[in-house]
Amino acid sequence: MPARMTVEAEASSLQSVSVSSERYGSPARLLHWAVAILVLITWPLGLMIGFAKKDVVSAFYLLHESFGFLILWLMLLRVGYKLTSKAPKHEGSALERVAASGVHGLLYAFLVIMPVTGFLATNAHGFPLNWFGLVEVWSPIGKSPDIAWNLSAIHEWSAWILLALFALHIGAVLFHHMIKRDMTLYRIL
Repeated sequence: MPARMTVEAEASSLQSVSVSSERYGSPARLLHWAVAILVLITWPLGLMIGFAKKDVVSAFYLLHESFGFLILWLMLLRVGYKLTSKAPKHEGSALERVAASGVHGLLYAFLVIMPVTGFLATNAHGFPLNWFGLVEVWSPIGKSPDIAWNLSAIHEWSAWILLALFALHIGAVLFHHMIKRDMTLYRIL
């Protein structure tokens, strides 16, 4: 029995060394979880706007738009960090690596497209962004009713695409953690 405990302790020690050397850097992990939490707040807020009473709709808009604008800046930081740092090597088959890269790339793209189109749509409808009620953000397009609905449609469709990508991402996390039982999840924790 003691020999088995020693082998398990050594294996655990080797895994923790392997995980720490193959983890994403602290900035990447912090940005990943900050964006994830903000999306999990912002997405339902946007959905709820259509169901909110008229006296609270503006508060829902303010929070949804403000969190969305924050997501945009965090994603720009995240893209910058990704371009200037080395990510850990992806494990798995070639198909898994291609799928992971594709889904991650699309997640990044839609996490930028969503807030940009939301910000521009709000501006085009004639409502400048007042970030958390503290700072009015300059409108690059101003009131433009002719494109406002197109931007709103892109924003809405992007939300559903992002939800599907999020589901794929979570499905892959569960697959790696519960079925393959590999260390993929621990790289971002």
